[in-house]
Amino acid sequence: MSEFSAKSIRLHGHDVTYRMAGAGPAIVLLHGVTGSSTTWKQVMPDLAKDHLVIAPDLLGHGESAKPRGDYSLGAYASGVRDLLVALGVERGTFVGHSLGGGVAMQLAYQFPGRVERLVLVASGGLGREVSPLLRAATLPGSELVLGAVLDRRIQAVGQLFGSLARKVGLRLGSVGTEVWRSYTTLTSRPAQGAFVSTVRSVIDLNGQRVSANDRLYLAAGIPTMIVWGDRDRIIPVGHAYAAHDAIPDSRLEIMPGAGHFLPFEQGPQFVELLRDFLATTEPAHAGEEDFRQALLHPPA
Repeated sequence: MSEFSAKSIRLHGHDVTYRMAGAGPAIVLLHGVTGSSTTWKQVMPDLAKDHLVIAPDLLGHGESAKPRGDYSLGAYASGVRDLLVALGVERGTFVGHSLGGGVAMQLAYQFPGRVERLVLVASGGLGREVSPLLRAATLPGSELVLGAVLDRRIQAVGQLFGSLARKVGLRLGSVGTEVWRSYTTLTSRPAQGAFVSTVRSVIDLNGQRVSANDRLYLAAGIPTMIVWGDRDRIIPVGHAYAAHDAIPDSRLEIMPGAGHFLPFEQGPQFVELLRDFLATTEPAHAGEEDFRQALLHPPA
């Protein structure tokens, strides 16, 4: 994992952290809300054997800066594009988990010439339903509640418990460990503000308010795979079936017994699916004229 150590680049006056290794066709891994590039730690080494793998900490997440600003899907998509331009990466396969799936779809919409394939993993932006906990984060004053609940003293107690549990042989497991790591990133005021701003940009009390469903036909020319766990309690698996029906020639993979956090919950199986998808599809080469024709002649 050392070759995937965090690197930093300054863009628009803000530090952006990313992990990158390997060589070959690019794969860009986009994490979900409260996540970071470490979401992909189980899958990056294998993929880097024959691909250039790039996993950024989206602005407001992980070790990247957390300014007051725009945390919309459009802003995230532009930020990922800017990072790739700065790194000299022109095109790639975009793999997005949860919020990252929404960012990947937005990027394909804004910059179609840069997207060779799409892999949507328990993706946001494909339906209204979402976890009540995320809807609650949109309530007025939620920042104050987060400040009290995510106090550093509570974090310290949790870390002590985790240390004692390991000493007596108890293990949180990959999901519990990653969820706890995500929790600890929200103990600072800037991180809490970025989290609330991100959630409010895509969710309200009625659920997800940003949807790609009316534009999924534009993905017809992009090889697309949709991956979901059949026990996802954050975003229901029904969204996967609906998106598969709406995206012509898309591939649907439902992982039995899996929940929302597939990249670290079932890492080896996920890599196997991704590798097969890469091997059995040709990268898209969409140009401005292709996009224009798709807009002018949508399916009936």
